[in-house]
Amino acid sequence: MDPADTGAAVPRTGAAPAAATAAVTAAPADDRLRAGTRAYRWANLALFAAGLATFALLYSTQALLPALSAGLSLSPAQASLTVSASTGALAVALLPASALSEKYGRTRVMTVSVFTASLLALAVPFAPDLAVLVALRALQGLALAGLPATAMAYLAEEVHPSAVPSAIGLYVAGNSIGGMSSRVAGGALAQAYGWRTALLAVGVTALACAVVFRLLAPPARHFTPGSISPAALGRTVAGHLRDGRLRRLYAVGLLFMAVFGAVYTVLGYRLTAAPYALSQSAVGAVFLVYLVGTGTSAASGALSSRVGRRGAFAVALALCGGGVVVTLARPLGAALFGLVLITGGFFIGHAVASGAVSRTAVRGRAQASALYLTAYYVGNSLGGTVGAAAYHLAGWGSTALVALLALLLAVPAVVRRP
Repeated sequence: MDPADTGAAVPRTGAAPAAATAAVTAAPADDRLRAGTRAYRWANLALFAAGLATFALLYSTQALLPALSAGLSLSPAQASLTVSASTGALAVALLPASALSEKYGRTRVMTVSVFTASLLALAVPFAPDLAVLVALRALQGLALAGLPATAMAYLAEEVHPSAVPSAIGLYVAGNSIGGMSSRVAGGALAQAYGWRTALLAVGVTALACAVVFRLLAPPARHFTPGSISPAALGRTVAGHLRDGRLRRLYAVGLLFMAVFGAVYTVLGYRLTAAPYALSQSAVGAVFLVYLVGTGTSAASGALSSRVGRRGAFAVALALCGGGVVVTLARPLGAALFGLVLITGGFFIGHAVASGAVSRTAVRGRAQASALYLTAYYVGNSLGGTVGAAAYHLAGWGSTALVALLALLLAVPAVVRRP
């Protein structure tokens, strides 16, 4: 209705346009990072490098477990401690690290995290025995916690919502390349020069990635610092755990990672034993299947947009389950093809679940992501431990059964509506 129709005074000197201008000024444009901009590309590259360093360091000994067993006269269970020590310590430190990021900022915590872990990696190759090696690996896990605990929250705050799924997919792709590169290069270097040289190469590479992250990561513009309060942290965590949607996402992350941990912890021992009897470098080359994870995680955002979150989870479950069944066939080609399916399915599930956590939590995003990753790495430890024990008792078939049971347990969390 026109103001004149109500008897209201109509400004004669352009006051109405001035008021409109003031209203526009009072509502600033959304300046979060958008796809196609240079700042967005830099942020993606920075988080890609950080993710690469994180997973390269975290799993740097996994492909070397047979070499560690031979070099230090360790049983498979003892050698596996070099993996579980880092993942277990990381799981413990995730919530404290997320709390620190609420006070000191996402970028600062991520920078300290990746540099500290990389510098510790330069000391790992000089460990004289298992005790020192496990201790250093545990310290690495503690240091690494700051990056995965805050990366998702950083992206959710700094990137425009329309570009968040793609940004998270690329970050997870960096994780997959990091995990792959440390295993592939580590296997080849371990056979040629020994496991100590292999671990040193991983440390140097991670340090270079840390420098790239520090130089390229855009400063946080939408972060509001808060105080560190154990009581407030407890309330935030309790609130997240009461949220049924988040609990289901945590269960999905735990169970998918249990499958992945069981398969990849046992992989080296299975392929170096009869009937395959592969060399250490050949086993390392098998980890090139991580490239499948790089592709599927990067494409997970588009898949989720097309078929929905539940549809994407269904695809992930089908790929993982089918892959586990295929690995039961004796030919090497079948075992490797099954591994490809498992890897592709796992990274779809992880990318979709982790991205959904950051979007579902309306407050305390860093704590929500930290809880997801805590469940994720608990799943890794459980899957690796139970899968290795099953393999020791009854061979690969029992490890496959453990993986299939974990996938079956994930079905209720996947099929329920958000």
